[in-house]
Amino acid sequence: MKMHHLLKNWRGLVLWFFVTLAFGQTGATVVDIPTRPGVTQRLLVLAPPTPKAAVILFAGGHGGLQIAPDGSFGWGKGNFLIRSRQLFVDQGLLTVVIDAPSDRQSPPFLAGYRQGPEHAADVQAVIAWVRQQAGLPVWLVGTSRGTQSIAAVATRLSRADGPDGLVLTSTILTDPKAPAVPAMALDKLSIPTLVAHHELDGCSHCAFSDMPKLMQRLEGLPRQQLLSFRDGMSRGDPCEAMAYHGFNGIEGEVVGQIAGWMLGR
Repeated sequence: MKMHHLLKNWRGLVLWFFVTLAFGQTGATVVDIPTRPGVTQRLLVLAPPTPKAAVILFAGGHGGLQIAPDGSFGWGKGNFLIRSRQLFVDQGLLTVVIDAPSDRQSPPFLAGYRQGPEHAADVQAVIAWVRQQAGLPVWLVGTSRGTQSIAAVATRLSRADGPDGLVLTSTILTDPKAPAVPAMALDKLSIPTLVAHHELDGCSHCAFSDMPKLMQRLEGLPRQQLLSFRDGMSRGDPCEAMAYHGFNGIEGEVVGQIAGWMLGR
């Protein structure tokens, strides 16, 4: 058992050394990994010195971040998870930001794609890569439309190939065009699942009054919880990242509670 833990720590240190060597003290690097035949998946990887677990962050909207080789974003830099990525690192989490795959780098990007088998195959490859590099538990963290990605992926993948846990933030609770998260095959889940939601979320797809539908579907899990928030500020479109929907002004509190729950603190 001690040797197993030493190996996990060694792998984490190797990944951190690789990242910091490539990008100095910023601790961030861009990686392209193969997924499906002829397709690659671009990732932005940020590593703390001694990571305790890994999170893969899924933005909302169309999901086409268009990450450049220098780590900048063509779109989505204001998204709750994207702008909060360093907060996850500060909590001791190896943080991986996932873009749309190489064959979805133009409109509509991930729209209409998040719940299909190809998306699941891409994410499966990313989970496997993170585990191989770092030997850490891998959690999928999605916000808004990103929750449709991670819930669909987790219900498609086997326990061995899928994530170790899910974090759903600003979950899509109703959707006339595609299955909302409560309408998915959540009975297939057997992993810890955390839900974080703002009680004043003004997005029509994410009304807090619809939350019981989701939590009822998660009742059978061995570990599940709802974290609700009321503070912060709301600016602009209620479905956008600087509204309550994006936890504007309380990012540190939200990420801290998420990390604490994940790590059992």
